[in-house]
Parts: sequence; C-alpha cells; structure tokens
Amino acid sequence: MEIISFDIYGKMAHFRKYYGNNTAMSYSIPPRTTLMGMLAAILGFERDCYYDLLASDKIRIGLRVLSPLKKSFHRLNLLSIKSLGDATKGGGDFTGKGGRIQTPFEVVTGMDISKDMVCYRIFVSANQAGAETFKHLKEKLLANQRHYSITLGVANFSAFIRNVIHYENVVETKSSGTLQVHSAVISDTVEKLVFEKDTEAGSNYLEEELLPADFMQNGSRELSKLNRTLFSTRNLPLDVSLSVPHYQLISETETQNITFLE
Repeated sequence: MEIISFDIYGKMAHFRKYYGNNTAMSYSIPPRTTLMGMLAAILGFERDCYYDLLASDKIRIGLRVLSPLKKSFHRLNLLSIKSLGDATKGGGDFTGKGGRIQTPFEVVTGMDISKDMVCYRIFVSANQAGAETFKHLKEKLLANQRHYSITLGVANFSAFIRNVIHYENVVETKSSGTLQVHSAVISDTVEKLVFEKDTEAGSNYLEEELLPADFMQNGSRELSKLNRTLFSTRNLPLDVSLSVPHYQLISETETQNITFLE
C-alpha cells in the first residue's frame, strides 16, 4: 500500500471540543474531522461537501505529535453583543457601543511560546473506494500545491507544510508483543501499555481523549463516529501491545511504527 506523510507547523493551535459551541477548551491534537478539513483545504473542496469523500471507510488518516505541547488560557477582548440594532445606521452592539468582554480561550503551543512551534505529522493512505481522492492529494502535496491556506484549528492560526514523504509498498504487520508506536492509537486496540514517565529520551506524558472521527453525510456537521484516542504530548513513542496490525515506515533518517485513526 501507499502512504504519504507531511509535517504541519504553526505558532499556536486551537481545536475546539465538540460538545458545545460556547466552550473555550481545546484538544491537544487535531481530531480526525479537523484533519479531514486540512486535506479538503489542500484539495480545494468546498465547506461541508467532503464528508463522504474523506470518510474513514475511504481515506485512512494517522497522526504523530512532533513537538512537546502545552496548553494555556488567554483572554480575548471580544465585543459584548446584547443588542443587534441596525449597524448600518450606527445602532446595535456590533459598533462597539456595548463595550467589551474578556473571554477565556485555551491555546495549544510549544513549551516556550517565544521560540517553539506546534508540530504534527499527518499520515494518509486510502482504501480502494478512496483511491482517486488519494491520488489527487498525493499529486498536490508532492508538487507543493495547496488550494486554500492551512490553519491549526482557527482562521488566524496560520500553518505551513513541509517534509512531504511518499512511502510505497508498505506492508501491514501484526506484532505479538510490545512495540514502540510513534502515532496516536485508538484506545480500544491497546491490549497492554508499558509506561515510564522518566526515560532516557526525557519525560513522557500521555493523554487520552474522545475525539470526533466522522460526520453524517447530510452536511449538517453532526457527528457519526467518535474515537477514544491515546497519544503522547512529548514526541515520544508509546510502548504498547496492539490487537490490530501496524505499519512500519522506513526513511533515510528514522523508522516509524504507525496506526490509523479508524
């Protein structure tokens, strides 16, 4: 099978939690639905039209954290909107007459916001039904082309792509013991977890979150699937025994064991 990987970098990220449109909380990693949006931006798909084309039964997506991450709250100075009025005639709170309100907002950054970046590695492959979409995506990435700008969750958190690698003839492997997995994994596939906080490579921190995976195909943005996902926020592998196969990606600089979020 073919797998294409690319790294996405940005200064800050915010991936709003799905269970309310008024929450300021953020996931540490982009959910699969957010990754679908990133791929749609590269391909030039219009909003809400790509849910079926990039669904998990067609396109396979994996994720690896490449930089140590932390989350912190900041205050946004937003307009206080209580009265709509007619803004064209100088009325309503959209003109600023209602004053401002300090709104908390959780942001994902590197450990030192002044110099560190937020970095993720995205892995993409396809089932037979998604082969044509994958071919189009591969052509875009290898040609360093993008239809729309890429962001890390919200419009003003700009991001850029680099280190695109195309892997061919990747073989599915089933391990009977514990192995090091570099990508996020579905919690239900983990049969055994070996965790040591302090290792030779540094301190490791794990998180587990229930992340959106797929949308309904009616364009309503209603979720059809959620994945409970386990991952490291320190760019260190997980020592796990899995009930599902994994994939080994070998490049000139490293060997990675990954799974897909499906």
